[in-house]
Amino acid sequence: MPTELSQLQSQQRLQSLKSLLHQHSAPAAPELIQQNPDGSVQCFACGHRCLVKPGRDGICRVRFNDQGTLKVPFGYVAGIAADPIEKKPFFHVLPGSDALSFGMLGCDFHCGYCQNWVTSQMFRDPHSSAQAKLCTPKQIVDLALQHHAPVIASTYNEPLITSEWAAAVFKEAKPAGLRCVYISNGNATPQVLDYLRPHLDAYKVDLKTFSDRNYRQLGGVLDHVTTTIKMLKQRNLWVEIVTLIVPTFSDDPDDLKRMAAFIASVDPLIPWHITAFHPDYKMKDGYRQTTPDDLAKVHEFGRQAGLKYIYPGNLPGRVGDGENTRCHHCNTTVIQRHGFHVKQNLIKEDGLCPTCQKPLPGIWGNPSGHRDGRIRPIP
Repeated sequence: MPTELSQLQSQQRLQSLKSLLHQHSAPAAPELIQQNPDGSVQCFACGHRCLVKPGRDGICRVRFNDQGTLKVPFGYVAGIAADPIEKKPFFHVLPGSDALSFGMLGCDFHCGYCQNWVTSQMFRDPHSSAQAKLCTPKQIVDLALQHHAPVIASTYNEPLITSEWAAAVFKEAKPAGLRCVYISNGNATPQVLDYLRPHLDAYKVDLKTFSDRNYRQLGGVLDHVTTTIKMLKQRNLWVEIVTLIVPTFSDDPDDLKRMAAFIASVDPLIPWHITAFHPDYKMKDGYRQTTPDDLAKVHEFGRQAGLKYIYPGNLPGRVGDGENTRCHHCNTTVIQRHGFHVKQNLIKEDGLCPTCQKPLPGIWGNPSGHRDGRIRPIP
């Protein structure tokens, strides 16, 4: 009985929250849908391209068909904080600065190791307890300015499925001189990238594995993500890629060699963050943590493929000088880091190496905001 009661209470809570969020929604952007005569709507916000019939949700559980109109999340956040841009992680976007990070609820994937599952899996997992806070785009931008954060990041959940809200925030942010970035699984479409392009400066893609079979376990398709990476570069967005090295899941040497070769074929100057796995969420038992030696092997795969910027992560101070940025022209160390903390940054606004005076890839400028690597939750 207690278990049944708990499940009933969770279901009631989710229904109550879903009802509340349905009240705080807006029609989907015309660029991201195709309306059909039978009342169904094809959605192009993510690579699933759901055909959503009246009264039904998409795979993401947050885009829904209300009597023939596709409604999407709008006017709230489920998480908001000022945290280091390096946490996103972006290492070549205004290093040493803070990003005002905001997120909503829902995701089109269901990764068993998700560290943001409380928000991303809200409508799939009864143990999630995220809450929504109503707000306006201006309030979010004002918070960024108050915290001296020159970057606004849509993150915590999958931003593609809430792109209309992100675009509204970014439209407010751009005139204020802020940079706008996405932290995404990369399951995009040409339509959503074209819709976002006027508002975005940079895009971080989680390239989770190079096995399509493993990708499908997470709810995705490998080809969708690799195609997104190509499309982002074609649209002249700054791109950084992250791969979580999960022992026995995403650490196959052949897969990682092919992944490194793929990234290098798109652009050898794309930063590749190879990050350590810590057992979390549904993958706590039977999985070991990634070691510095594991990351060193993957780093070598990237180097052999011709990648110029490879960053082992999630093990601060335990990966030699791998967290630092070195000029790919002359090998000068231009940024020194320890985890999310930038100890020294020699790159000026012109983006040139101070030694050889050649351009370094990225978005540069004078660091702004806090630089101690701490996360600052916003009540």
